[in-house]
Amino acid sequence: MKVALISYEVYPFAKVGGLADVVGALPKYLEKLATSPLVIMPKHKVVEVNAEKYSYKLEKVRESIEIPYLNTKEKFDIYYSKIPNTNVPIYFIENEYYFSSDDVYGGPDLAEQAIYFSAAVLETLKLIAPDVEIIHVNDWQTALIPVYLRTLYKDDPLYKKSSTVLTIHNLGYQGIFEPDYIKFSGLPESVLDINGIEFYGKINFLKGGILFADVINTVSPTYAQEIQTKEYGERLDGVLRLRSSDLYGILNGIDYEEYNPETDSRIYVNYSLREIEKKYENKQKLQEELGLPQGDLPVLGIITRLVDQKGLDILADVLRYILLMDVQFVLLGTGDKKYEEMFKKLEKEFPEKVSANITFDINLAQKIYAGSDMFLMPSRYEPCGLGQMYSLRYGTIPVVRYTGGLADTVKEYDEKTFKGNGFGFKEYSSAYLLKAIARAVDFYKNKKVHWRKLVENAMKTDLSWERSAKEYLKLYETAKNKKLQGR
Repeated sequence: MKVALISYEVYPFAKVGGLADVVGALPKYLEKLATSPLVIMPKHKVVEVNAEKYSYKLEKVRESIEIPYLNTKEKFDIYYSKIPNTNVPIYFIENEYYFSSDDVYGGPDLAEQAIYFSAAVLETLKLIAPDVEIIHVNDWQTALIPVYLRTLYKDDPLYKKSSTVLTIHNLGYQGIFEPDYIKFSGLPESVLDINGIEFYGKINFLKGGILFADVINTVSPTYAQEIQTKEYGERLDGVLRLRSSDLYGILNGIDYEEYNPETDSRIYVNYSLREIEKKYENKQKLQEELGLPQGDLPVLGIITRLVDQKGLDILADVLRYILLMDVQFVLLGTGDKKYEEMFKKLEKEFPEKVSANITFDINLAQKIYAGSDMFLMPSRYEPCGLGQMYSLRYGTIPVVRYTGGLADTVKEYDEKTFKGNGFGFKEYSSAYLLKAIARAVDFYKNKKVHWRKLVENAMKTDLSWERSAKEYLKLYETAKNKKLQGR
């Protein structure tokens, strides 16, 4: 099966968030399942920067390609490379006007940029993979591709057997613009309809993908159910309920080869479950590096964007109560100024308890995953979440709000059955967050029995891409069948 994965970001070529990790890792595991994946992304400025940084080659393979139906004379070139440590080809769409920003999600006109990229992808596939069977698009920036395939390309013989899969990584981002962009896109005006991309007098790229793709999925089973409700549906819950029989939830995975405490060169000391005492050496060295007193008290780590959605509002309400406990608190992240200033102020006030690192440092992130005892993710909503997966892999116990992927990966520890791999709460409130942290800290005191078992359960949790890739393969087969049945 030939599968094309389409994304604005792919690790290590360009990374802003978790989408880059997903599209950077999934093809590697699809390849192991005897599929033939390829990847297409824009050639952002940072792609050239990372080419030099990570020593991968970029080769121009096509140039000056036109898109006949777009209202522009802009042409594009195609570059080629491979996903590192795989044979998976990755192609880059280069256009100096549309992809000249230093910001992966920046540009002169975000709507035109997404339209141009989507159209360029379809012209590219005709040249490099005319036998493609699955076109797997990700988020609103690529969601018009299914719309194009069911309108302008519906009679194109090269796409007769191509099925589409749309993955929604975060429903909060939809691509909503003025309807005038329909002229630039070349799409028929018939799609400007309530049964098309029209959305409260504007156009909604993601809505188009939801209605026109053969199947849709989100990045966790719980989130797939949540977004069909008014609370989480972001005004698209009705459209999603309409497609409920074609809506699936597949939990993201993590790359167990890259995120492996036994081999990870970014942590202080490698360890396994058999040598769990070495994990605590990581804790001591983390305390030392961050200027915290070394000692056997629980270290609470948090790596996050400093925004309300990540639960920073309810955490802020109880952080001083948390610091009354015998704990240390380590933060890594950037975001809203009010939270950056709050954490820096707490660090000055509690220098022996708080380390506030207002930056992004991937090496420090790994040290926090390995050196912390607990990992906080009190998110208001979390489509999947990767932080709790990394922490479980490194034997660091997550304390989460049970929503989205957090509810699918973290199971409350039961001292009677010794089952479970973390702690959490359901109601979004600071009181319940504080209670969950206090419960975790209480169990930490019994390291010989309960905490040791928690760490063991955490490290044995299967969150690999190998598992998730098999689920995607089933989804691709479902998409093919839907197309054959003439959905």
